[in-house]
Amino acid sequence: MTQTKVNIPFRADHVGSLLRPERIHKARKDFQEGALTSQQLHAIETEEIKKVVDKQIEAGLEAVTDGEFRRRFWHTDFLEHLNGVEGYVPERGYQFKGEETERYNVRVNGKIAFNVDHPHIKEFIQFKEIVGGRAVAKQTIPSPNQLFNAGIRNLDIYPDIEEYAKDIIQTYRDALRAFYNAGCRYIQLDDVYIAGLNSEGIPFNDSGFSREELIDLALRVANGVLEDKPEDLIVTTHLCRGNYRSKWAFEGSYAKIAPTLFAKEKVDAFFLEYDDDRSGNFEPLDYIPNGGPYVVLGLFTSKHGNLEDKETIKARVKEATQYVPLEQLCISPQCGFASTHHGNILTEDEQWAKLKYIIETSKEILG
Repeated sequence: MTQTKVNIPFRADHVGSLLRPERIHKARKDFQEGALTSQQLHAIETEEIKKVVDKQIEAGLEAVTDGEFRRRFWHTDFLEHLNGVEGYVPERGYQFKGEETERYNVRVNGKIAFNVDHPHIKEFIQFKEIVGGRAVAKQTIPSPNQLFNAGIRNLDIYPDIEEYAKDIIQTYRDALRAFYNAGCRYIQLDDVYIAGLNSEGIPFNDSGFSREELIDLALRVANGVLEDKPEDLIVTTHLCRGNYRSKWAFEGSYAKIAPTLFAKEKVDAFFLEYDDDRSGNFEPLDYIPNGGPYVVLGLFTSKHGNLEDKETIKARVKEATQYVPLEQLCISPQCGFASTHHGNILTEDEQWAKLKYIIETSKEILG
């Protein structure tokens, strides 16, 4: 892998999701109560996406997203529209630090395959038209490895995990190709599952496999998906320890996955959480190949609106250069501002101030 193709990710980037404006919250409520049609809801979402694209460009971002404004959750909206996957309401939500999430999840109910009529493809085409070449249109989707979370695989349909992995790989290959054909050149795979393989308890897992076996499987799935991607399609991965109403799900450094995934996963960049002590130190970055994937340091938190001390950020970037060359580093928030429709506990003004601050800081540190 070389770094001569394009300058994605950008020196100041962002993970993707943005706080939903009150107008979208109200429209969703009205739709659920039957006061709005799906077409009217879609039109309101489109108008708000146009506004948020303009605001990202005005802030100075070179890669913009739709804020995930059409989604309820960062992952379920994409996964439940794959063939062989359905959404449902479980008995409990996920356990986060001090809070249980809203109850909603996905599960396998048939053989998995990409849905050629997947709504995210149509939505991306419309989003790219809104961006209109003013910036890079970035698409975020959940990682294929999210489908290995506890309770998703149907053992009656997929008793063999290798067959399950094979179908997931093909599904995501088809998904990347569909986005590429729709004009997408920047895709981010969001992954809580792989980050969880660092944690002592391996959250969200019920497979019966060892940590080492699961790490090996995760690498084979990720690289299997990327094996035949177009050369000019940039694919990054974001490793997250949970982001729900400013709460987190687990902690642990990247040390357990670094020797395998940091060293061998064939993505173009890693977006990594480094906003607090939960993430550990920078030593695992030593496994990132020199001249290989970029490392986007998530040194700024999306969980509150206070601006980080700039000198502390500069010192942390300098510390990271002990393991990764400066030209291979970028900076961003550690996660999105609204991984679910609820959003984190900060205001829209604080969100925009933080993004502008990141861009300003990147120019001072990274050029």
